[in-house]
Amino acid sequence: MPATDEDLAWFTRVVHEHSTALVKYFARRGPRQDAEDLAADVFATAWRRRDDVPREAVLPWLYRTAGFTLANHRRKSLDLPVEHVPDAGTSRVDEDPELSALFDAELRGALASIGERDRQIILLHAWEGLDGEALAQVLGISRSGADAALSRARKRLREAWGERLSF
Repeated sequence: MPATDEDLAWFTRVVHEHSTALVKYFARRGPRQDAEDLAADVFATAWRRRDDVPREAVLPWLYRTAGFTLANHRRKSLDLPVEHVPDAGTSRVDEDPELSALFDAELRGALASIGERDRQIILLHAWEGLDGEALAQVLGISRSGADAALSRARKRLREAWGERLSF
C-alpha cells in the first residue's frame, strides 16, 4: 500500500518523539556504537508495518520490536573463543559513571541469578519506566499478567540481592 501524507506525518512524529528512548534502550543493552543503527532498524520495521502499530501504544510496540531486533543482532555476532571471553564486565560499564553505578558486582550477580525473563521485566521497568499496560504490550501478555510478572521478578531480585549482601 502506498504511503500517504498522513503516514509520513505520523512516522515523522514517532521518530521525533521516540528516537532518544530507543537509542538509550540499545546503548544500555549492547555496544553503544550499534545503538543508532539498531534504533534505525526498529524504525524501518515500524514504517514497513505502520498499519500494525497501535496508535495508542507506539512506544511499547517499539520496545517489543527493539527486543526482537537486539536478539537478532546478538545472534549475528561472531563467536568468541573461550580464551578471549573476559572474566569481568565490559569496559563500557567502567567508562560510563551512570552504568558503573548501576552495574556493580553485587547487582550484576543478583540480576544474573534471577533468569532472563525476570531480568528483562526488571530492566524494562527500571530503565525504560514501563509498567501496567505498556509493560504488558511489550511482553505480549495481559495487564494483570504483566503486573504479576513484575511483582514476581521484584520478589526474586530482592531474594537474590538479600542472599548476596556481604556487608
